[in-house]
Amino acid sequence: MLMTFRTVRILFTTALAFGALTITARPADAQDAAKGQKVYTAQKCQVCHGIAGKGSKANPLDGVGGKLSADEIRHWIVDPTDAAAKAKSTKKPPMPNKYSKLPAEDIDGLVAYMQSLK
Repeated sequence: MLMTFRTVRILFTTALAFGALTITARPADAQDAAKGQKVYTAQKCQVCHGIAGKGSKANPLDGVGGKLSADEIRHWIVDPTDAAAKAKSTKKPPMPNKYSKLPAEDIDGLVAYMQSLK
C-alpha cells in the first residue's frame, strides 16, 4: 500500500510534535527538582532528614524516589499523620503536619526533588 503525501506529512508532523514534547518535558522536571531542593533547604527539612550524608542521619531520604511514588511522597508532605499511620511508622518525633500550607508549586517542587533521589 502506498502512502500518500498527506499521510506521510501527518505522520512526520505527529512524530515531530511528540519529539518536541519529550525534549521540553525533561528540563521542566530538572527545574522543578531544583526548586524543590531550594524549598527543602528553606523549610529546614535537613534538621530531621538527611540526603547524601548532609543533615540528620536519623531519617535519610537517599533513594526515596525509587521507593515511593510521586503520589506517596506528596501524601507524606501534605498529610504526614495519615501517611505515617498507613505506613505503620513509629518514628519519633513524627513529621509535623504543617507543609500542606505551602504553595502548590513548592509542594510540586519538593515532590520532584524527592523523586530525583533514586
